Amino acid sequence: MHALPPLDESTAGTDPLKLFLTWFEAAFRAGGPEPAAMTLATTGADGAPSARMVLLKGCDERGFVFFTNYESRKGAELAANPRAALVFYWPEMDRQVRVTGMVAKVSDAESDEYFQSRPAGSRLAAAVSAQSETVGSRAELEQKYVALSAKYPDGGVPRPKNWGGYCVQPDEIEFWHSRDNRLHDRIRFRRRAEGSWLVERLAP
Repeated sequence: MHALPPLDESTAGTDPLKLFLTWFEAAFRAGGPEPAAMTLATTGADGAPSARMVLLKGCDERGFVFFTNYESRKGAELAANPRAALVFYWPEMDRQVRVTGMVAKVSDAESDEYFQSRPAGSRLAAAVSAQSETVGSRAELEQKYVALSAKYPDGGVPRPKNWGGYCVQPDEIEFWHSRDNRLHDRIRFRRRAEGSWLVERLAP
């Protein structure tokens, strides 16, 4: 376990996004395999939950940003129920963060900017993949990839209109820090109606 400062009400502050960024930066310094990996949980119109790992690509005063295919399973579920939950877990630091909130698409301009920042191969793959749809074979995908690569030999494929970013706008963020004897620290921030945050300690 890393020698990290304790998690308590006096050090958590009043802004959970600021605290998250402090923990996130510490996770990168700790050298974990993928600190930006997060579980994204969504539910469809039928209420059945589903979860998968995605990568955090931005965090600011709006919330937590990730990118995907809008017509994927997660995209269809967010269209039916625009709420989601996130979980970050950094075992190197014995820390976890849970987030819940409403989800909204980011602007086309932000999606375009991020798409063009990706490696050419990733842009081509996003353009040929009908994410979450069944495919006949791996060869079928590879053939589409080769054909699109020939069409855009410089890698300059435009962003597909069904691909872009979402922002999870948090109304609750919980910070968890492991302690001896499983008497863990849990500090929860809940957004009040006027926008400020209520800070509460939870039993482990």
